Amino acid sequence: MQEFVIILFMDELLTQEQKKKLLKIARETISKYISGGSIPHQKESDPVLNQKMGAFVTLHKEGRLRGCIGNLAGSSSLIDTVREMAVAAATDDPRFPSLEPDELPKIKIEISALSPLRKISNPDEIIAGKHGVLVKNGFTSGVYLPQVALEAGWDKEEFMNSLCGSKAGMPADAWKKGKCEIYIFTAEVFGE
Repeated sequence: MQEFVIILFMDELLTQEQKKKLLKIARETISKYISGGSIPHQKESDPVLNQKMGAFVTLHKEGRLRGCIGNLAGSSSLIDTVREMAVAAATDDPRFPSLEPDELPKIKIEISALSPLRKISNPDEIIAGKHGVLVKNGFTSGVYLPQVALEAGWDKEEFMNSLCGSKAGMPADAWKKGKCEIYIFTAEVFGE
């Protein structure tokens, strides 16, 4: 049995059983997809898992990032978003080759269920480690999940400078100078 870890960045939305179910579905979906090439779908009766909600699926192998893809908008049910993002994290993250079937037992899955995006005009509202942030300027954008600040040990300034400068390819201080739109969100993060 895999260890179950919970990190909370927003008010608890999901029960322990719902979290376990989503992690199981993510793992089964990745396994079936990389073995047979199709995303399995099944009906879900749980109204919470059927809510439209954004989510990210992050894969770690031996403590290192192995894939991370998400959908901020929540255009599908949470359960369908998790299925789709699990496959995308395993096969479509441009930073990594597609996951091979023999790697699956070494992979730890983390899911971030997201609150809706909220546009802000004052960067003072950002709390590093609590908020995920999306920055946009025209067709250029970048996003960090709330846990990125904690994992990197960054304060707000380091978090936002990295997001704008390294991730989004904007000037690092674009967030301070009003050179980008800023959206914040919270996440309920849980994993194996």
